[in-house]
Amino acid sequence: MQIFQPLVELVMVSPSNLFRQLRSELFTMASIAGGCQHCQSHGAYTLHMMGVDNDRIRDIWTFEDSEQFTEAERAALRLARDAAVVPNAVGPEHFADLRKHYSDRQIVEMLAVISLAGWYNRWNNSIATVTDQESVDWAGEHLKSVGWELGKHRGGAHEQRRKHPRSTDPDRIEY
Repeated sequence: MQIFQPLVELVMVSPSNLFRQLRSELFTMASIAGGCQHCQSHGAYTLHMMGVDNDRIRDIWTFEDSEQFTEAERAALRLARDAAVVPNAVGPEHFADLRKHYSDRQIVEMLAVISLAGWYNRWNNSIATVTDQESVDWAGEHLKSVGWELGKHRGGAHEQRRKHPRSTDPDRIEY
């Protein structure tokens, strides 16, 4: 994981053409589509710690019908959703829609975030990473209404971590 960390920081933290909030929302949407409850709760709780409104975070699950998102944000979230499903459902219409709002460089950055989420989703879902209690509690309170469940990421009592990795270091990135 230490070797992987510079890539995570490059994709999620380094100065770029996309706002950090949008990158985290794309990560969360890709995790929703990819089916990893651990990454869903971590992505959503990370947005919460960034100061994003809880209703907006919850509405990522229903972004197509939510007034929380602009047309540009919906196009980006659509890309994340459709790129994260297997088989991939992205087509030329996604890029035509995205280019109304974003530069090619921004679209490449979106794809980097979505791809990173895909790696994390496969890793954490395959080994059933135990989700920290802080993220579980927040997601349980705010995301149950959109169908979030902890699932196999519960773990045993001896495996529990109380805090989300960013709770003690706001600049630390771990999904």
